[in-house]
Amino acid sequence: MPYLSRIRINPLRAESRKLLASPRAMHAAVQGGLPGLPEQARTLWRLDPDNPHRPNLLVLTTDKPDWTHLVEQAGWPGAEGEHSAIRDYTPLLQQLAPGRSFAFRLTANPVQNTTRPDKPTASQQTRIDAGGRRRGFRLGHRTAEAQLNWFLTRTARWGFDIPAAQLDGTHDTDGAPPRDARITTRHRRSFGKGQATTKEAQVVLNSVTFEGRLRITDPALLTQHLLAGIGPSKAYGCGLLTLAPLPERG
Repeated sequence: MPYLSRIRINPLRAESRKLLASPRAMHAAVQGGLPGLPEQARTLWRLDPDNPHRPNLLVLTTDKPDWTHLVEQAGWPGAEGEHSAIRDYTPLLQQLAPGRSFAFRLTANPVQNTTRPDKPTASQQTRIDAGGRRRGFRLGHRTAEAQLNWFLTRTARWGFDIPAAQLDGTHDTDGAPPRDARITTRHRRSFGKGQATTKEAQVVLNSVTFEGRLRITDPALLTQHLLAGIGPSKAYGCGLLTLAPLPERG
């Protein structure tokens, strides 16, 4: 049974600053709330800094978690209110139906695969010079335009589409009305992979948060991606797509 959790984070505490600064540390803290979790199970998480003074950590798990350690180390353990909320995710999944619309939020790492990077690193150049059959290189999209295009051109494979925005006659340069999706935040981060500190061992992550309105085309496919995540870098806070019901129109 999947569960969606929301944990309040206190950004002024020392442990919180460590977690907020390091996706690796945050991933370890998330895994610490799931004792005995099978290695093959997928855990997704995302930081939602709508209020920078009280960021929320969202976590999707396949088993019921215990966030006591996170609340005690990085929250407000002595304050009033709900420190962490854990909700059964099944009722939302049961609402998915073709044609139904939801508000959405997704933080993802938009990437492309290429065999010829424009500015290869030393290790990439070594692989290129070696020639022969090789895998392509995974490179992050840098511009907002490329990142949004990455998202809009892949929605069909994720079980939904993005309808036209409800605007006052505005159109894109190609004459089509703009679709109801936008980028709200973009971050480029670099951090060490494991204990290594060399440049070649660095993880470079372009995390982008998309928001808007989606329309379901394939509930089974959408369910699969809600639970398994979208795109790469899932251990580093990318891939979690969340939905919210839209108000009924009068």
